[in-house]
Amino acid sequence: MRRGTQKEMRQSRFSRKTMTDTIQLTDIIAPAFYLVHWDILDGKHTYYDLYGGRGSTKSSFISVEIVLGMMQDAKDGVFSNAVVFRKVGNTLRESVFEQIAWAIDALGANDLWAPSVSPMQYVYKPTGQKIIFRGLDKAKKTKSIKTSRGYFKYLWFEELDEFAGIEEIRTVQQSVLRGGSKFVVFKSFNPPISRSNWANVYVNEPREDSYQHKSDYTTVPEDWLGEQFIADAEHLKTTNERAYQHEYMGEPIGLGTNIFDRLEIREITDEEISRMERIYQGQDWGWYPDPKAFIRAAYIHNTETIYLLDELGGCKIRNSKMAEDIKEKGYDDYEIRCGADEQESIVDFRDAGLPARQANVGPGSVKYTFEWLQCRTIVIDPSRTPRAYKEIIEYEHEVDSNGEVIADYPDHNNHWIDALRYATSPLSMRRGNSA
Repeated sequence: MRRGTQKEMRQSRFSRKTMTDTIQLTDIIAPAFYLVHWDILDGKHTYYDLYGGRGSTKSSFISVEIVLGMMQDAKDGVFSNAVVFRKVGNTLRESVFEQIAWAIDALGANDLWAPSVSPMQYVYKPTGQKIIFRGLDKAKKTKSIKTSRGYFKYLWFEELDEFAGIEEIRTVQQSVLRGGSKFVVFKSFNPPISRSNWANVYVNEPREDSYQHKSDYTTVPEDWLGEQFIADAEHLKTTNERAYQHEYMGEPIGLGTNIFDRLEIREITDEEISRMERIYQGQDWGWYPDPKAFIRAAYIHNTETIYLLDELGGCKIRNSKMAEDIKEKGYDDYEIRCGADEQESIVDFRDAGLPARQANVGPGSVKYTFEWLQCRTIVIDPSRTPRAYKEIIEYEHEVDSNGEVIADYPDHNNHWIDALRYATSPLSMRRGNSA
């Protein structure tokens, strides 16, 4: 479908004519969401993951899309309905219910929608289509979601991070997304501070049929937010940059318990790699659910910088296949330091022609190897080592029930991290070279 000019958008799909006036959608949808709006109209995706900072107007945008979409469906002869979810039912009235009310009013459609609190819903008067609201604090609530006519085309999970996890979301979707040819599922949230929060992890692993959009208040017309909002944001920016990045820019900055904080996330070029001479390789053993993990890295001594160059591995991979994959890459050119827990696997690698040997271990080796890595800058190109990147940015110290940091290094979701520890163990375990 051809993209129109701004003028054409305001005169056609970006407008709704009412009895007394013409509502321009450009007056109620922030510019940052124009492309998302077009994508929805063109039916390009099913899942829309909208996340970002305070004041980004993502919830306003979603509410407009649901109300407008249902009214347009009615014109097209499609009997669509919507369900809006929050984790806790008693939060619905003051949040998403009022948000939908705002959208109806902003679209000049108050005369066309009938609100009800018990049951909590909005009914489109011309056709009987419904927007219903449900909390998922009680499991049985999902089973009661039925419609006597049409199907549920629109789903909205507000404050996604409040839900138990993606499995809870999938269960609801499987129960509700039936009977129609096209669905639009919104998930919205302000990213939690912890990078390892399931919602933050979820948006880093997008589906092919999902559209992901991050927004913040800087893309919203200032007069929509008001002078006080802007003043508060700018004040926080100057007094507490970390809090500003999280609250207003929607960045999961971590709890301050990040184990690796000397990170440089950028492209590593082939030309850079061609100049690197000190190559280190490591292998962590696994099968299922823990994967085998291989990593190739370079170390620049004078700058104390580690470059992650490549990774291999996965679950249920035989040692012979792993060895074959490493040799196909030409990575039999440097020794491979391996986890000491599987001596037989090291022998398998050697039998396959790989220069494999046990990593340097000894009393306190876990502590020494971690601390040595923490004292170095680690350059990561997510396109080259996506799994190592994910592990490293999400790797945090755990806290106890009192919020106190537990000093130990968590032994989960750290397979390529362990491979990196083994690879660099000849350096970290060298006498006089500890952190």
